[in-house]
Amino acid sequence: MTTNKIAIKNLQVTPQKQWAAGIPAVVSAYKNVGGKVGPIKGTRLLTHLNQIEGFDCPGCAWPDPLGKRATFEFCENGAKAIADEATKDIVDASFFAKYSVAELKQKSDRWLNAQGRLVEPMFLAEGATHYKPISWDMALGLTATHLSKLDSPNEAAFYTSGRASNEAAFLYQLFVRQFGTNNLPDCSNMCHESSGVGLGETIGVGKGTVSLKDLEHAEAIFVFGQNPGSNHPRMLGALQDAKRNGAKIVSINPLDETGLKRFKNPQEVGGVIGTGTELRDLHLPVKINGDVALLKGLCKALIERDDSGLDILDKEFIAEYCHGYDAFKEDILATSWDDIIKHSGVTLAQINEAADIAASSKKTICCWAMGVTQHKNAVANIQLMTNFLMLQGNLGKPGAGVCPVRGHSNVQGDRTMGIWEKPSDALLDALQHTYQFEVPREFGYDAVETVTAMAENKLKVFFALGGNFYRAMPDHLLTKDALANCELTVQLSTKLNQSHLYTGKNALIMPVLGRTEIDTQASGVQTVTVENSMGVVQTSHGKIPPASNLLKSEIAIIAELADLTLDASHINWLGMRDDYSLIRDGIAKVIPGFEDFNRRIDELGEFVLPNAVRDARKFSTNTQKANFIVHQIEPIAVPENCLLMMTIRSHDQFNTTVYTNNDRYRGIHGSRKVLFLNQEDIAALGFEVGDSVDIHSHWPSEDIKTRTVKGFTLVAFDIPQGSSAAYYPETNDLIPLSSVAEKSNTPAYKSVVISLATAS
Repeated sequence: MTTNKIAIKNLQVTPQKQWAAGIPAVVSAYKNVGGKVGPIKGTRLLTHLNQIEGFDCPGCAWPDPLGKRATFEFCENGAKAIADEATKDIVDASFFAKYSVAELKQKSDRWLNAQGRLVEPMFLAEGATHYKPISWDMALGLTATHLSKLDSPNEAAFYTSGRASNEAAFLYQLFVRQFGTNNLPDCSNMCHESSGVGLGETIGVGKGTVSLKDLEHAEAIFVFGQNPGSNHPRMLGALQDAKRNGAKIVSINPLDETGLKRFKNPQEVGGVIGTGTELRDLHLPVKINGDVALLKGLCKALIERDDSGLDILDKEFIAEYCHGYDAFKEDILATSWDDIIKHSGVTLAQINEAADIAASSKKTICCWAMGVTQHKNAVANIQLMTNFLMLQGNLGKPGAGVCPVRGHSNVQGDRTMGIWEKPSDALLDALQHTYQFEVPREFGYDAVETVTAMAENKLKVFFALGGNFYRAMPDHLLTKDALANCELTVQLSTKLNQSHLYTGKNALIMPVLGRTEIDTQASGVQTVTVENSMGVVQTSHGKIPPASNLLKSEIAIIAELADLTLDASHINWLGMRDDYSLIRDGIAKVIPGFEDFNRRIDELGEFVLPNAVRDARKFSTNTQKANFIVHQIEPIAVPENCLLMMTIRSHDQFNTTVYTNNDRYRGIHGSRKVLFLNQEDIAALGFEVGDSVDIHSHWPSEDIKTRTVKGFTLVAFDIPQGSSAAYYPETNDLIPLSSVAEKSNTPAYKSVVISLATAS
C-alpha cells in the first residue's frame, strides 16, 4: 500500500506486515521495559511475569499453561503493560501545581499516560483550577461524608475495571451491597456483556467452555472478530500448537489481521531466523455487521449437506441436549443464499470452503472478541456462533466449545465475584446468609445507564475502582456533562488519564498499588488472585517495592471506606484489610467453586473452576437444554455515499491506554488520526489516498443528524467495500449513548454509519 500524499504531519504509512511477533516483538518488549523501568529491574520483572510464584500480567486475560510454565511466559504487550506500571516517572503534587486541569485537558491520552505513576492522594475542590494534595484520612473522610449525605444509596454508582483482583472485587461488591445498592457498572458492560447474555440464554453459562488443552487438540478453530496478534499475543502460541497438531484455522474479520496470517515464535529458532508458522487456512472478509448472515450461511451449508445424506450433524446430541432445533432448521433453510451473500459480503464459494472445514472436523472451537460483541445485533452473533457449534455437538467434549477471549486481566473474575448490576438471587441469598445484612434486590445501573442517570441528576457520587470511564464511554460530550452533575467523583488509579480531568463538582484521585508491587499489610506480605478467560484461578504476588509510601492497595481503600461509611456494620472490614485470607474465607462461603479457597491456592497456586457445560453437558437455561435461537438478518441501512465504520485498537494500545502513535502490523507510524478504507471506496467518494477528511456519523433516531471528528487521513487498506475502520477512543464521539446492543446494552462501537467531507 502506498500513498501519494499525507495529510497529517509525521504520519508514515508502510505496507501491512505479513507475520507477527519475531525479533521485532522481542526488541519492543525489552526496549519498553529497559527504557521505563531500567534493564536490571525490568528483566527481573519479566522473569516473574505470569509465573506461579510471580505476578499476573496486568494486561489481557489469556490463560497461562497449568502447572509448569515456560521461562518467558509473556508477550510484547505484557511487557509494555508492566513497563508502564513500573515506570520510574512519577506524578506528584508538584506536577499538579505546574499544570491546571484546563491545561491537562489539552494533552493527548498518550501524553497523560507517559507522565508516570500517581503517587499521592489529590483533591480538586469545586471551582478550583488545580488539584492539590490531601491526606488519606481527609480523602476517605470526605468520600464517606458524601456517601452518608445521600438521600438514597442508589444516588451513588460504583464502577469497576477488570484490573481489580478477586479479593478487591469481592470486598467492593460486599461494601456496595451493604451500603444498599446494586449500582455496580463495570468494564464488561462495554466489551463482553453481549457474550454473557448470549451464552446465558443458549447454554446457561456466561463463560467460555474450553481450556488451553482443548485448543491444542481442536480439529478446527473459527476466530471471529478478533485480532490476537495485537490484543492477545500469547494466543498465537496456542494457535501454533493447534496448527501443528493438524487443526484448520478460519479467520472471520473485515480486516485480514497480521496476527492470524503467520506467527514467528520468538522462543523458537524458526521464529527468529525462519519463516515461522502459517496460521490461518482461510480468511472470510465479512463486511461490518455481516456476521449474522455469514453464520446463517455456515449453518445452512451444514444442514443442507446433512439433508443430502452426508451425515454431518450430531443428531444424538441435538435430540438429547438441545431445544428448538426444528424451528431453527426451518428458519435457516428459509433464508436465501442471495440474502446471505448480499449481507455477509462473503461469496458462496468462501462459505462452502469454511463449511468444508467445519464438516470434516469432529472437534471445533469458536473464539471471538469485541469484533462481534459491540454491534446492535451482538447477542445474535454470539448465539448463532453457539448454535453453529451445537449442530455438530461441539459443546462439552474435548477439543470443542465456545471461547470468548476477554480483554482485561480479571474482567471475568470480577463478574464471578459479584460485580454485576443484575445479581442473581443465589448470590444475594449467599451474601445475606453469610454476612447477615439485608441485601438490596433491585437491579442497578450498568455503564450506559449510569451516564444517563448522571445526566438526569439521579446520581451524586461516582466512584471508580480503576479504569478510564470517561474516555472508554461513547458520546464524550454527554458523558462529560453527566459527570459534571455529580457532587463527587473518585478515581482509584495508577496512571493519569482523562477521567481525572472530566469530573464532578469535587474530585479525588486515590493512587493505588499496581499488580507488580509488593503489598504489605499488618499480617505481612499479601497475595491476591485472578481468574483468566478459561476459568482458571491463579495467584499473583507483587515483586517490587511500591512507587511511593503513600500508595494504598485497593483492598485497603475499600475496607477503610466501608469502616467509615457503614456505622452499624458488624463486618470486620479492617481485619480483612490486614489479612486478605479472611476475604478468601468469605469468598469460599459465597461463591460456588471456591470452596477451601485458601488451602487450594497455598498448595497449588492455581485451580480450575467448575463449568457445567464443559464438565457434564449440563445446560442451566430456561429449558434445561442448549437452546437453538432463531435470528433474522437485520442489515443496517447505509445511505448512498455513506460507509459503515467500526472502531479498532492499535498494536501499541491497551484499552484506552496509548503507548505510542504507531500500529506496526497495519503499517501506521506517527499518528492515530487515520481512517482505513477500501481503495475503490476512496475513489468512488471523490477522494485520494492521503486526503484529510472530517468524519460525520448519522443517527436517524437523533434530532442531531450528525456528529463530527475532524482531520483524519485516508489510508487504503484491505477491507470490504462499504466498510471502514478508525481507532478507539478517538472516534467515540461519533457514537451516541443510545446506540447499543439489544439485550446487553453494550455500546455499538462497531456499527457506525458515516459520511466524509474534505477537512475543514
